[in-house]
Amino acid sequence: MKRFLLASCTSVALALGSFSPALAEDAVVESTSEGPALWKVADEDTTIYLFGTVHVLPKDVKWFGGDIAEALESADTLVTEIPADAMKDPALQASVMQKAMLPEGHTLRGMLSDEDRAVYEEALGKLGMPPGAFDRFEPWFAGMTLSVLPLMKEGYDAESGVEKVVEAAASETAQRGALETADEQIDLFDTLPPESQVEFLMSAARDIDGLVAMMDEMVAEWLEGDADELAAIMNREMTDPALAAALLYNRNERWAEWIDERLEQPGAVFIAVGAGHLAGEKSVQDYLVSRDIEVTRVQ
Repeated sequence: MKRFLLASCTSVALALGSFSPALAEDAVVESTSEGPALWKVADEDTTIYLFGTVHVLPKDVKWFGGDIAEALESADTLVTEIPADAMKDPALQASVMQKAMLPEGHTLRGMLSDEDRAVYEEALGKLGMPPGAFDRFEPWFAGMTLSVLPLMKEGYDAESGVEKVVEAAASETAQRGALETADEQIDLFDTLPPESQVEFLMSAARDIDGLVAMMDEMVAEWLEGDADELAAIMNREMTDPALAAALLYNRNERWAEWIDERLEQPGAVFIAVGAGHLAGEKSVQDYLVSRDIEVTRVQ
């Protein structure tokens, strides 16, 4: 599940799930180009580029250029998952903390089985945190933090993430848009069933030692533009249907509908969303194909 969080799911939480690549071969045109994958859909007066992002990257990773830079330069609109810098709003930060708190008298560790509690506390210890560090918080919030902290310690940085680079490189005259609000993304986690939240947390806790190596592997596949292998890596853990539907499939379907409607307006749009949304079964491309919209691999 942590793979999903970091490579695809949300910009707020960072975010892919259990799928195996199964795009319709007659509707998706493949390319042998190397580099992060880029797709497009187009009609006579509209071009929409689809670019998969990684929300956190090491500072020394170089990837921007070529077809990606040209597509971004040609776009009159840049669309990301949430508005740029949305999480810098103090009111939103306060809202996140309020939603993340458990009711008085409840604790996170009290929601865990004895076996899970032991694994969770051991993971906290490896991060130099006390056992009760997140006792007042819901499991989804603790899971987010456990998924990110090991990466931060090894030089991964949201400021080096793809969205930051794309936003800085986009034309100042290009319009900015978003597929979701930050509040909507937070609610994706906050409204998960308690058992799904616990599984989300425990997925991170169980593999706290392997998270950095896993992320290194994912970034390598992303840089090569191998969406199939990226999906295969992420498929290893997603076993909760509620989690997969809420964080991935339902959103992909909504975004495909948004793209379908946007094709009715002329112009060029560059959409940058977590790479996991553009890989594997029930990807955004799959839902576009189901709407009889051809998807072409550019790079």
